[in-house]
Amino acid sequence: MAPKKKIIITIDGWSSCGKSTLARQLAKELNYVYIDSGAMYRAITLYFLRNHIDWTDTTEVEEALANIQLDFRFNEVSEQSEIFLNDENVEYVIRDLVIAEKVSEIAAIREVRTFAVKQQQEMGRKKGIVMDGRDIGTVVFPKAELKIFMTADNAVRVERRFRELFEKNPNITIEEVKNNLEMRDYIDSNREVSPLRQADDALVLDNSKVTMEEQLRIAQKWVKEKLQ
Repeated sequence: MAPKKKIIITIDGWSSCGKSTLARQLAKELNYVYIDSGAMYRAITLYFLRNHIDWTDTTEVEEALANIQLDFRFNEVSEQSEIFLNDENVEYVIRDLVIAEKVSEIAAIREVRTFAVKQQQEMGRKKGIVMDGRDIGTVVFPKAELKIFMTADNAVRVERRFRELFEKNPNITIEEVKNNLEMRDYIDSNREVSPLRQADDALVLDNSKVTMEEQLRIAQKWVKEKLQ
């Protein structure tokens, strides 16, 4: 029997649009590997902050990257892929607002993106992956069989992000979250290297008014069409 066809699925879009949620859902349904590219940049940011790296100094950045080992490991309890930084599980540490405030700035650095993209492309060499981020369909896998671009109303995104962060930090305000999202949107879409943009052949999914189950059904339909 011929092996079942496997494809690469990319999910790009703005912060707090539910990219990771949909990517995890699809990966589980298809028995694909889920790769959270944002977690990679967050882990690099964590390393830079912990080690007081001056990210305006190219030499210092390159030396730091040479000491970073990133990999994803499946947690059988949570049934999720979790990111490890130099053999330390940092999946939950990297979700802090302190990381969120710096990650777009660090992810805009050319050397950082080159480092991460090379690893991401290697992870997708055998296909059968779902990867979400900002430049996955435009830079990392421009020939991916299915590209999804996710968007949502700003107010919806702010509320989602606020609920997520409030669980970890009850002192956070909705204004802080709004300002952080606006800052990240600006940096992500205006950076010189691999700015956030919709691929010409991407399918747009606006999930402002759809449930997680509904968005999964939409994406499953698109996958089925690509696998035919």
